[in-house]
Amino acid sequence: MTGIEAHVLSIETAEPVRIRKRRGYWWAVWRRLLQDRVAMSCACVLVIIIAAAALAPLIVPAQAMKNSIAHRLLPILSDGHILGTDELGRDMLGRLVYGGRVSLLMGILPVLVAMLVGGTLGIFAGFTGRFINMLIMRLVDVFFAFPSVLLAVGLAGALGSGAVNCLIALSVVLTPAIARVAEAATTQIRSQGFIEAAVATGASRFQIITGHVLSNVIGPIVTYSSSQVSLAIVLASGLSFLGLGVSPPTADWGLMLNTLRQSLYVAPMNAVLPGLIILITSVCFNLFSDGLRSALDVKP
Repeated sequence: MTGIEAHVLSIETAEPVRIRKRRGYWWAVWRRLLQDRVAMSCACVLVIIIAAAALAPLIVPAQAMKNSIAHRLLPILSDGHILGTDELGRDMLGRLVYGGRVSLLMGILPVLVAMLVGGTLGIFAGFTGRFINMLIMRLVDVFFAFPSVLLAVGLAGALGSGAVNCLIALSVVLTPAIARVAEAATTQIRSQGFIEAAVATGASRFQIITGHVLSNVIGPIVTYSSSQVSLAIVLASGLSFLGLGVSPPTADWGLMLNTLRQSLYVAPMNAVLPGLIILITSVCFNLFSDGLRSALDVKP
């Protein structure tokens, strides 16, 4: 190969290498996530569920949500009610769609609050170390002494029923686990050479945390938090089932399970539908979080 040919070849191959390098780590994560068929299938199911809940007024006619004792507990595939009706004659499909708005909100919002609070506490404890770390993590260990379900029921019972109190209880339950993940990731990053170099240049703690630590620990925090959405949905549904969550006539999957359990022997399929949608949503969130964790496990 002559010198000119080698130069031309280097010019032709320089641009793809430069583009590949610019895309970097997150491009590799996205590519690996797209190749995970299970994760992407679950993501499509979740998008459909979330879109249906967000567009509920456009999907469900207003008259389908009205009580009709004459049409109560109609079976699945009934005329005008593809999923039948509930114990008050309301359309089951409409109730499930509207219930998804509350159940998804009760599952996602506490995780976001816990990710913000727990992530902040964990990063601060992991980066500071010593006494502050011991103080924060011992406080976190106190919450780990109680099972999640028992702690959620106890907090919701103490605060009283209602959607806001349920959100507070779930946020408190989820925060310690996320704080521990953030603290472990930050402790591992703190000993790296680039952190020591930033300290040597005179950068403040805030600059180091926001500019170096946060970008390296956000992946594990987000991945673990996404797996907690399914737990939050199940816990929120359980609290509503026990009467500690939202109150009637608000549609909620857990509350629907409670009201339909008396009809289990009369219309079993109608009573099973809320539990089935809870199962599908929880499993999809879990499998998608597993795929996201696998995709993030790639070197830049």
